[in-house]
Amino acid sequence: MLSELMRYRQVLAIVGDILHLKVPYLEAIPVSVRLHDLAVVEDESGLCSLAQVIACERDRVALQLFSGSRGFSTRAMVRFLGHPLEVPYSRNLLGRILDGAGRPIDGGPSLAEEPKIPAAGSTVNPMRRQLASRLIRTDVPMIDLFNCLVESQKIPIFSVYGEPYNALLARIGIQADADLVIFGGMGLIYDDYRFFCDVFEEAGVLGRTIVFCNLASDPPVERLLVPDLALAVAERFAVEENLRVLVLLTDMTAFAEALKEISIALERVPANRGYPGDLYSQLARRYERACDYQGAGSVTILSVTTVPGDDITHPIPDNTGYITEGQYYLREGMIDPFSSLSRLKQHVIGKVTREDHAELMNALIRLYAGAREAEQKQAMAFELSAFDLKLLRFGALFRQRFMDIRVTMPLEAALDLGWRTLAECFAPEELLMKRELVAKYYPKEVALEAGAQ
Repeated sequence: MLSELMRYRQVLAIVGDILHLKVPYLEAIPVSVRLHDLAVVEDESGLCSLAQVIACERDRVALQLFSGSRGFSTRAMVRFLGHPLEVPYSRNLLGRILDGAGRPIDGGPSLAEEPKIPAAGSTVNPMRRQLASRLIRTDVPMIDLFNCLVESQKIPIFSVYGEPYNALLARIGIQADADLVIFGGMGLIYDDYRFFCDVFEEAGVLGRTIVFCNLASDPPVERLLVPDLALAVAERFAVEENLRVLVLLTDMTAFAEALKEISIALERVPANRGYPGDLYSQLARRYERACDYQGAGSVTILSVTTVPGDDITHPIPDNTGYITEGQYYLREGMIDPFSSLSRLKQHVIGKVTREDHAELMNALIRLYAGAREAEQKQAMAFELSAFDLKLLRFGALFRQRFMDIRVTMPLEAALDLGWRTLAECFAPEELLMKRELVAKYYPKEVALEAGAQ
């Protein structure tokens, strides 16, 4: 290809990890440079780095260097490859760990000879999508019982820094009943990177897992590539292999911060709090690739979004909320039942799950809300009724048995435990539930034992 043979030397400036280049148009030799195309930057000192076109304006091109700009000078040469970033795709990716540019970092065999697919891609036509109707079991009670994860759903875990969101994401990756799990880490510290790799390997699920990881010390541009690499591979496995693919991404705040950093370096006009004006579009372009394909598999996206200062109106969680189909809110090591929401759960609750699921879920949340009110009354030294004392006991059991993210149990066991917890604290007439369901599922023997105590 002609573009691969031509080299450009007119480097105008290097700002951070961004190289600004003048690319004159020659009528005799027309060579097009497109947004997101790859290039090779070679310095006269011998340094070489892969780069990506991140901006084009007339004869000016901005390239983000993958390995950073340290050591490069304005006397460097640039050679355009004429194609965007590609990622290997084959069954040989299973169990492999790759960096943010799709290169193996696990010491395994090279993937250079594997078939390649473009990393960037468009979303699926909404008219061609199937309605979500299948449950992804995670064995986390606060998800399966109260806010089900549904195939083809896109849903974030909102959390502040310091919460065990990575531990929760790793557990879901291990326990989810998906055919394939693709993990994308953005801006991870080394300890977190090793944590995910070790957890997947020790649990014996690395063979059905593909890891794309960008460390905090790696170039910011790779943080923008990780979701594209993970989702491109996920789509191919879903469409061509008919697999149910679960994509785990952490942390989308690091993704947005990389967007902000590059936007500032390009001197673009900032929007809310300095983030680029297309933040919503950039997030939506990734999240909207979740899909249940007709006659094929599905892609489900579960991400982590750390909320700066626990401010839900911050541009990152605020824009994310308009795109995704609910959220899980992680507070004090527990998934908050009042802030969490799955907008697709009605497609599976009572349809592919047990008939008592919806009624029991609503009763548990209603009574836990009452328990919170009783705790407030107790804290303010108000007189408590006999029912308030029952609520207090129920609240303590509910947090211990369901809300702790370390609790693991299948959905059916969680439903049975929910009925048992109600029977230990309340009489049947106090539940305000359908009589036929209470008659069928309420464990009277447990109630008798609790009453005897």
